[in-house]
Amino acid sequence: MPDKQDSLARRGLTLSRRVLRRLNEVGIFTQSQVSLEHQHLAKRYVVRGTESGGAVKDLGRYVTFCGPDGEPLPYLHPIDAIGVNGVHAVVVAPALVRIELFRAGRTCQLLITKHQPGAAEHGKRPPLENKVLFRGVNGLVDLEPLRTGSDLAGRSVVPEFWSRGGELLGIPAVFAAAVGAATKGVGCVGCSHSHYLVTRVAAVGVAGASV
Repeated sequence: MPDKQDSLARRGLTLSRRVLRRLNEVGIFTQSQVSLEHQHLAKRYVVRGTESGGAVKDLGRYVTFCGPDGEPLPYLHPIDAIGVNGVHAVVVAPALVRIELFRAGRTCQLLITKHQPGAAEHGKRPPLENKVLFRGVNGLVDLEPLRTGSDLAGRSVVPEFWSRGGELLGIPAVFAAAVGAATKGVGCVGCSHSHYLVTRVAAVGVAGASV
């Protein structure tokens, strides 16, 4: 039976009905669900997710994915949606780390979770293992540096979070770039493109540069 952490990791951010209704009213649509899929030719199980979301001036929600070490992943294919602030691209990989960020004004909620196939027993379909890696509640982000024209591409801005005792909670360094991309996503008004998933050619370039 799934424990509370597994359920939270599988479900994603819990937002109130009022917030979900408001997101729907302003036309921000995200798909935070992940699923376990089987590749018949490769004879293996993989995890599937969808990068999605965007923003209006005072509200944003974005979901993106990276590898277990924070590396950008190639998307399976982009999605040309009708309208903006919706789905952008599909990703499939042996394991996914999901970055989910919600912004209301300057206040943010962040959830970083890992998803991978579990051990298969007696030839049965394996379970999908889900783990919470970081949870930030009521953090603060300043999007102004991202709104200054030329700085948009060069700066990495992430929210700051604190414990109930007032101590700074550091976002895991390996996921800083992915969280920075999601932060751009929750500030991207009328978003129509991926912020972290990349083309296969770009992914090969990133892997080569890290060697």
